[in-house]
Amino acid sequence: MIQDPLTIAALVAGVTALAFWLDRRSRTFSKVGASLLVILFGAVLSNTGFVPHDSPVYRGIEGPVTSLAIIYLLLGVALADLKEAGPRMLVLFLVASVGTALGALAGAALFADALGPVTWKLAGAFTGTYTGGSLNFAAVGRGLGLPPSTFAAASAADNVTTAIWTGITLTAPLWLLRKSASGATAANPGITASAVSVASDEARQPEAHPFWGRTPISLFDLVLLAAIGMAVLIAAHLLEQRIGRFPEILWLTTIALLLAQVPAVRAIGGAQQLGYLGLHLFLAVIGIRSLVAAMIQVGPAVFLYTLVVVGVHGIFLFLLGRALRGPVPMLAVVSQAAVGGPSTAMAVAIARGYKELALPAVAVGVLGYALGNYAGFAIAYLVRGILGG
Repeated sequence: MIQDPLTIAALVAGVTALAFWLDRRSRTFSKVGASLLVILFGAVLSNTGFVPHDSPVYRGIEGPVTSLAIIYLLLGVALADLKEAGPRMLVLFLVASVGTALGALAGAALFADALGPVTWKLAGAFTGTYTGGSLNFAAVGRGLGLPPSTFAAASAADNVTTAIWTGITLTAPLWLLRKSASGATAANPGITASAVSVASDEARQPEAHPFWGRTPISLFDLVLLAAIGMAVLIAAHLLEQRIGRFPEILWLTTIALLLAQVPAVRAIGGAQQLGYLGLHLFLAVIGIRSLVAAMIQVGPAVFLYTLVVVGVHGIFLFLLGRALRGPVPMLAVVSQAAVGGPSTAMAVAIARGYKELALPAVAVGVLGYALGNYAGFAIAYLVRGILGG
């Protein structure tokens, strides 16, 4: 077993790079995604005995590295862009978020016996991820202290459920519009499965995907990002110590979002790339700390929990959304923005020919990034207050 911290750090970086390479080069592995591949590779390293389950390297990544990643990703959230979505789409996104919260509460009640003391933490993590995407899942799960094995099982379940829901949001509008008298004005029956594949490929092109795009970054940009990141970490830590009331991750989220509204800060190159790097190093460590036996033990209940959350979210959104006269295509794109994040929402809009909804999809997805952490912690503590834990 390797114990040397430098070698362990190299392996963590290596499996992360391998996951990205396979995601980019292999159509098969791209369906799995770099995030889940990193977790799986990390789990293989530890469960085969190559690396230990604990190391100072892991603690460093789980601590400041992940906190900096969250800061850098949030620095790209421009709330002013929400004007692209318009009032109706924003209202529908809020309806979608409420549906997610109701689903998390319903799932917690159903699976409390099976999941035990981690139920409230999963309720928070799933509320976060189905409000804004994987960034919120990582932030809330880490902030609530979700056990690594449960985190890994939940992440895997989240990936599968998100893929299933993407298929539903791609096909449901066509089926629903056939039943609707207004279908002729909004449906695009000429879009086929091949168009979905093309749109998916387009979303993976360098100019459209944050993983592959080449962004000009100066040394001054990196210095500024380092200074800003450290300052936010210190400020969040001091606020938690002096004021309390909220976990450090929420102080960190709030400060980063406020800074992101300053155009000069948002224009600094490299923040998104550094953020995704740190986030995936964290996922590699989650995989390393995961015991296969524990993941199998919690896996079925966790997967069913994700299905309940997304199912309630969808039913609530489509019923109330239609009552509010929301167009079916808009409901589908809004739902995908909440469940899968802005990039998958844009892909759904393009694949179904709703190009006028592509930019608004990104806008409400960004709103999900901003709201997800707050909603996740709120539901987590509500569930803990009701069920204990």
